[in-house]
Amino acid sequence: MGNKPMGEVEHLVLLAVLRLGGGAFALDVLRELDREAGHVVSRGSLYKTMERLEAKGLLTWEVERGSPERGGHPRRRFSVTEAGVAELSEARARLLNMWDGVRALLETDR
Repeated sequence: MGNKPMGEVEHLVLLAVLRLGGGAFALDVLRELDREAGHVVSRGSLYKTMERLEAKGLLTWEVERGSPERGGHPRRRFSVTEAGVAELSEARARLLNMWDGVRALLETDR
């Protein structure tokens, strides 16, 4: 990637989009972050984060036609790019490597 490393919210957003699969719309991502990560994010913060991820080449989106229930307003369906999956995989490996040295320290009774 070469740019700044991803922050926690960027990681969580990419993971939420992956978890949602083909149904990764912004409101669904917000709900997933709240429900599964206990992380409440405003819509504005989510869209800024998604813009950063797109600029980094880690996230992409396509416009979907709006349904009659939405008054015909289009919405964006998000997906993680191959580069995004690779970055998540590398980040996971780095974290697991760091946890190896401290896991026993955290699990002992104090």
